[in-house]
Amino acid sequence: MVRKFLTEFLGTAFLVFFGVGVATLMFGFGFDGHSVAAGVVATALSFGLTLLALCYAIGPLTGCHVNPAVTMGALLAGRLPLRDAVAYWVAQFTGGILGALLLWGMFRTSPLYSTSRTGLGTNGWGSLSDIHIGLGGAFLAEVVLTAMFVFVILAVTGKTGNAMTAGVAIGLALTVAHLIGIPVTGTSVNPARSLGPALIVGGTALNQVWLFIVAPLAGGAVAAGLHYVVFGGALPAGQPVQEPGPSVPAH
Repeated sequence: MVRKFLTEFLGTAFLVFFGVGVATLMFGFGFDGHSVAAGVVATALSFGLTLLALCYAIGPLTGCHVNPAVTMGALLAGRLPLRDAVAYWVAQFTGGILGALLLWGMFRTSPLYSTSRTGLGTNGWGSLSDIHIGLGGAFLAEVVLTAMFVFVILAVTGKTGNAMTAGVAIGLALTVAHLIGIPVTGTSVNPARSLGPALIVGGTALNQVWLFIVAPLAGGAVAAGLHYVVFGGALPAGQPVQEPGPSVPAH
């Protein structure tokens, strides 16, 4: 369990460092060349490709959740005992904070960086949204995007899935979620990805971060329900829960 904890901890830190790092370079430092579309595509690919690589690197050990919403879906789908889920959540949130701290520590050595102006790839609604979406719209977006993402994970890592190609499907699902979600909320679909940067930036981003914890967890629960309807239920009571194989990964 210690190895699993450390693996989820480091995997989440890597995801935040690289994914949020590209988001900050694009939209904070302005390396998108004043093209929102270019910034959206680059950020979406950074999250998707990082997760794809992590799926194959650490999936055989922990399932590569690196996302509390994925762990919620796996728990409710009967693929993970509660004890392990709690350990995963602790590892993921602390890993997300470490990844954000490492990123901030690197950027702050640049004279061009300012926490208030450049930020750190935080999520938000209202003035923090590119389309100034409201609270209700932001909540709905995060639930739907997370539900789609976690549903894909549960589907491709189930008995009917193919472990060899599961990582590709999962990485592409996260990429698509970011393509539509970045202009709306900045795209969380991962509470651990949102909490670390918000703690560092503070202000409105920190005041709004509760939504990006609650909504993705709700989306993970919805995904487990959809998986039950489409593919069948969780393990019957008393049946031992199998460890996640090389393919129960996530953002």
